[in-house]
Amino acid sequence: MKAVQLLVLPVLATALVMTGCASRKPAAEIQAGQNPSEATSVSTEGLSEDAALNAQNLAGASSKGVTAANKAFLAKRVVHFDYDSSELSNEDYQTLQAHAQFLVANANSKVALTGHTDERGTREYNMALGERRAKAVESFLLTNGVAATQLEAVSYGKEMPINPGHDENAWKENRRVEINYEAVPPLLK
Repeated sequence: MKAVQLLVLPVLATALVMTGCASRKPAAEIQAGQNPSEATSVSTEGLSEDAALNAQNLAGASSKGVTAANKAFLAKRVVHFDYDSSELSNEDYQTLQAHAQFLVANANSKVALTGHTDERGTREYNMALGERRAKAVESFLLTNGVAATQLEAVSYGKEMPINPGHDENAWKENRRVEINYEAVPPLLK
């Protein structure tokens, strides 16, 4: 019995490793002369769950609600904050308004609003501040007609800095809310 167990373990371990190394396939097969935005189905066979979701999101990108005037604002996916503040700045209103218009026009779009802080302060304080920042963006979007089911506010506090520096420039970059489309992002081509 022990000999069988010794033979089975390496085989199982190899199978588990090989499962994680599945080859990736193209998200969608597009025929010559076909416009990529006209591809209606996406093959996600052989993709990890995250890769499949990303492939479906890209294939499902929408130009509905995207105008020449708001395209640059939709490309911006980060809102920054002053030190120890969750107040939206005047310069971010146009960006948030463009995202609100897109989300209202695309009911299947979903967004995760991730709040972040700089490294100063306790972990607990920064988690609460990151949440207030994400909730401030969420509140703006809700006030401008976006459905609550399209939004998720999450705080990472100081745990995921975008700039690892320890000076005012790094801290300024890290005080942010990221707008992450999880389903049907804007098509900005």
